[in-house]
Amino acid sequence: MKLNKITGWLLWLVVALAITAMVDALVWKDIPKWLMPVNTVMTFIVALLHAGQRKGWRQAVIMLVVVFVVSITFESFGVATGVVYGPYQYSDLLGPKLLGLVPVLIPIAWFMMMYASFSIADLVIPSDLMHPVRRRWAVAAVGAIAMTAWDLAMDPLMSAGGYWVWEEQGAFFNVPLQNFWGWWLTSFTALFLYQVAVAELKIPANSAEESVPSVWAVFIYIILGATSVTMDFVFGLAGAGLAGLFAMLPWVVAAFIRLGLFRT
Repeated sequence: MKLNKITGWLLWLVVALAITAMVDALVWKDIPKWLMPVNTVMTFIVALLHAGQRKGWRQAVIMLVVVFVVSITFESFGVATGVVYGPYQYSDLLGPKLLGLVPVLIPIAWFMMMYASFSIADLVIPSDLMHPVRRRWAVAAVGAIAMTAWDLAMDPLMSAGGYWVWEEQGAFFNVPLQNFWGWWLTSFTALFLYQVAVAELKIPANSAEESVPSVWAVFIYIILGATSVTMDFVFGLAGAGLAGLFAMLPWVVAAFIRLGLFRT
């Protein structure tokens, strides 16, 4: 079986897992403990496979390394000092921790969503209207905004579920506003460094990029966003869900317009 078909089937599996989580939440007001880490790992695999086929495996590996290093660095420094996102600690619900500070699942989650956010930014910012250097800044900034939009729905949900604990009550559903600046900064740094590394190393994109549709990266963004928003409504965080919905929706619409799926 070709890799693009495998990627497609795995994407459908991610959709099935997301639907399972939403149905469990709606019907039983609970989610099996195994579902979140399994879905995270499967979505990560789909994102990496998609990146490898769209961007080429050298570019995909560079993004993977950069995102892992940047996210672990920012997260570890943030947990140790409270400087980046505000004072917080991870519980043991997400499994083993790197350096005793950050769960292994965290950089995996950063990559799966950061790749989707970067793909949207790369779509909505035309490559022919801007100098390549300025475009790197713009893509990194917009990708970081799209990434942070998801966190509006996700962070209140996960902290309410006890996956991490804020040591000080924040203004946004107990999440400090500083957290969202930290998310933007982490995402911007990783996406900018990735683009610089690809440009400096002169690594071309995959010449057979049509092997997987670019819209699949947008689907990853939609799946993760829809799951978080639905859970917010189920577990009494409708305000956070609405904030996430209205923050993420413009990027989805803009990506669909650029892909020709909507008529302007």
